[in-house]
Amino acid sequence: MEIKRRNFQGVLNILSFNRHFYVVGFILLALIIGSNYIFNWSDSLYLLVVLAFIYGLTMPLFVSAYVYDFSGFYNFDWLKKMKIEDAKDKFNLNINAGFDETSFIIESILPNSKLQVYDFYNAKQHTEPAIVRARKVSLFYPNTQQINSNSIPLHDNSVDNIFLISAIHEIRKQDEKVRFLKECRRVCKPNGHVIMVEHLRDFPNFVAFTIGFTHFFSKATWKKAFEEAGFTSFNETKFTPFMSIFNCN
Repeated sequence: MEIKRRNFQGVLNILSFNRHFYVVGFILLALIIGSNYIFNWSDSLYLLVVLAFIYGLTMPLFVSAYVYDFSGFYNFDWLKKMKIEDAKDKFNLNINAGFDETSFIIESILPNSKLQVYDFYNAKQHTEPAIVRARKVSLFYPNTQQINSNSIPLHDNSVDNIFLISAIHEIRKQDEKVRFLKECRRVCKPNGHVIMVEHLRDFPNFVAFTIGFTHFFSKATWKKAFEEAGFTSFNETKFTPFMSIFNCN
């Protein structure tokens, strides 16, 4: 399977999946510019509002291009540095919310290990327009199975590693996150790991995405969820100021 990404694929995905946000944003910006010909705006306030709108519309694209297109994230060197054992008796999961850009890459890095892909997307629970659109263009890894977020159909202590790559922030409710992570803990072997990659609700992501950073969760929220699920380690590595890689056991 070809896993080479197109130029600017990351930022084009952001534009495509969140086009409702950009349509509304540009309409509001046009109304503001037009209102300047009707109402007596002060020059400084008008300039401030217009620049704020332009910043909010363009900065997420610049940051997304940096993170997803120019940082080397999809080379997965960060995963190679973890030196995960690759052998025929190893069993890994990649769990997504219906948009899968990573399973074929993981398979290429760990070709000897068995990889099972699960999709926990539920149209009634996970209603974000962006993820609905993303599902329509997602790659399909062979034998991907649909699951509920509260039930992974595997025996206890059967999995070596679980990859959660920019996926489980789509689980918006804390109790649902905890139930899902309890299932991850249950199926992991005692020395198994959950590797989660997420943007955080923190200052760098506020600078990058303005109010859009509320779509993510804070490190404290994730730490609490993992602890409630029974994990005893929660180690963070930063990949760019905007993305965190967590290795949990």
